[in-house]
Amino acid sequence: VGKAALEEQPPPPPPPAQPNGGAPGAERDGAGPRRSTESEVYDDGTNTFFWRAHTLTVLFILTCALGYVTLLEETPQDTAYNTKRGIVASILVFLCFGVTQAKDGPFSRPHPAYWRFWLCVSVVYELFLIFILFQTVQDGRQFMKYIDPHLGVPLPERDYGGNCLIYDPGNGTDPFHNIWDKLDGFVPAHFFGWYLKTLMIRDWWMCMIISVMFEFLEYSLEHQLPNFSECWWDHWIMDVILCNGLGIYCGMKTLSWLSLKTYKWQGLWNIPTYKGKMKRIVFQFTPYSWVKFEWKPASSLRRWLAVCGIIFVFLLAELNTFYLKFVLWMPPEHYLVLLRLVFFVNVGGVAMREIYDFMDDPKFHKKLGQQAWLVAAITATEFLIVVKYDPYTLTLSLPFYITQCWILGIILVLTWTAWRFFIRDITLRYKEIRRQKQEHRHEKDKCLSNGDGHSALLDEPSGSKLRERKL
Repeated sequence: VGKAALEEQPPPPPPPAQPNGGAPGAERDGAGPRRSTESEVYDDGTNTFFWRAHTLTVLFILTCALGYVTLLEETPQDTAYNTKRGIVASILVFLCFGVTQAKDGPFSRPHPAYWRFWLCVSVVYELFLIFILFQTVQDGRQFMKYIDPHLGVPLPERDYGGNCLIYDPGNGTDPFHNIWDKLDGFVPAHFFGWYLKTLMIRDWWMCMIISVMFEFLEYSLEHQLPNFSECWWDHWIMDVILCNGLGIYCGMKTLSWLSLKTYKWQGLWNIPTYKGKMKRIVFQFTPYSWVKFEWKPASSLRRWLAVCGIIFVFLLAELNTFYLKFVLWMPPEHYLVLLRLVFFVNVGGVAMREIYDFMDDPKFHKKLGQQAWLVAAITATEFLIVVKYDPYTLTLSLPFYITQCWILGIILVLTWTAWRFFIRDITLRYKEIRRQKQEHRHEKDKCLSNGDGHSALLDEPSGSKLRERKL
């Protein structure tokens, strides 16, 4: 299998290179016209060792490794060690199968196998969540000890509230100590997180809505998780304006550069200069082509509901980050928390592209993409684990004023939805019918005033015959 099969199988262009009119792995297989929001791609169609599938090579190496373990290595007598080792080996074999045989997604850079790997990791993670879901609360928490012996112990959450004075005159050593205390490792994590989220969503308005909505959720749920209790300036200045806002701004600048970039690809050995070769290697880690996302939520009820669903799942996945480590007793700085975020960074972009393709081109993409399906399933399973492991925390009633605010917001959204997609359409249709009737009446009066009534009378028999046919 060559590079063309791994990507989109574009027709081999005659020299000089011609645009292939499609993005790799966009599940078009060379069929269908290029969308107006999709960039034009030039590719010389070079097929190299890097782009071959290597299915037999992987199978040979895997068989040799298993043969070595079976024939040359003595099996330890530790049951727990053998159990862990067997589970890890089973996962690795599944990943090898998936990387070589799974279906390609919409992305192909740096290599389609990279995205197939994360697709298989999604399956493994979902199966792990299902296993945890079917355990008792105590057994599920103690099972985490098999991953890390330091887990399975209740840990207190850090309270980010407390003294919220920006300038504390009572502290003579450092009056701004409250600000320095909040400048921990999570500040750059917020910035890079929202930079990458912007690259996934590719829309400034949706990013800002999700950013502000999450701060409102933290206000609403701080009585459940102490981690949500932050100072007002931590919410709106450090998070929304500085970290999130700056990350979104840099992300939009990167999107602008990617949309204007020329996507012209040559084989590495077809480039004469070393500088050109190094530039080609670096650009291997950039997209093969680019599609500008135009969500257009107000264009139809279907797209409006889809965008609302995307925002809801996005916010639920964000909340799961905090609630999962709370119910499974994982400290915020644990490597499993970081690995989960790295996982969502890699699968989130693919899922958003598949959702956009499903919304924007439903005639060609007749079903939801595989990665988007898995991300939705993972988010729902994580939430179910939280519900099962700590229902008491989730059922703590909201303060009355917060309940009133959410009810008011929901009523406003439902009212706008009814007006935009039902009442407004009916009103516009009624006005259009009235306008057409008035134009018809005006034309009839004009004909009569010009003495052209005879032609209208001559047209009456044909009109009556047409009405008889319809009857």
